[in-house]
Amino acid sequence: MRTVLKRELIQNFKNLLIWSLSVGILGLFCILLYDSMQGDMKEMADAFSNMGAFSDAFGMSTLSIATLKGYFSTEIGAVHGLGSGMFAAITAISIISKEEDGHSGEFLFSLPLSRSRIIAAKGLCVAIMIIIFTAVCTGFYVIGFNILGEEMPMDQFFTFMGTQLLMNAEIAGICFGLSSLAGKNRIGLGLGIALLCYSYDVMGRVVPDLKDYLFVGPYSYCNAAEIFTETETPAKALVTAAVVLVLCVVFAFWNFNRRDLAS
Repeated sequence: MRTVLKRELIQNFKNLLIWSLSVGILGLFCILLYDSMQGDMKEMADAFSNMGAFSDAFGMSTLSIATLKGYFSTEIGAVHGLGSGMFAAITAISIISKEEDGHSGEFLFSLPLSRSRIIAAKGLCVAIMIIIFTAVCTGFYVIGFNILGEEMPMDQFFTFMGTQLLMNAEIAGICFGLSSLAGKNRIGLGLGIALLCYSYDVMGRVVPDLKDYLFVGPYSYCNAAEIFTETETPAKALVTAAVVLVLCVVFAFWNFNRRDLAS
């Protein structure tokens, strides 16, 4: 199992490096832009806060973009949320199916290891990569805050990053389960799931009839504007996330252990 885990980490290292540096550095640059844009944003803050549903969807009606935490939640929060969700999705959607698609499954599953142990190693690899991705991005954002020297509520910031980690785990769990179904690499499907979840959350904050059902989506409990305004996260959203994650992982083990591999 340790050999399989090491193999997966080595194979996915380049993907992890590209995504974590891309999202982290982009977020860092956006944070550093705050200093030069601060004067202009004070003039735009009132206008952005009165744009109706658009302001509600991106939290500009509750937080001023003229403050660092308001700017972070509306700008960097959206960038990180979408980027991290896409990374989690494409990592998990191909972690199992790539063996059949690349015709390496015949060798891998002939090793003196049960399928369950191999799948467990792959799932652990996805978890480690998501944690490292989050840690790298967190490091870049903290560097940006220190360079600016602006006041930032770090307890709320770390809460945001922690809920983002849970959101990534939920999306990865969904894609992990789907990866056990497909005999081909479905990266497009993974990206589509991440984008669909993000779009559902945005629409749910704009359309009144959908607000009561926001808890179903992975992005419902990691909204930056709600976290930085200390809005209480509905317990049902966290429970739903945990249930979906566990069910999808269990399904991946059950389904892959019972089906024949494509040659």
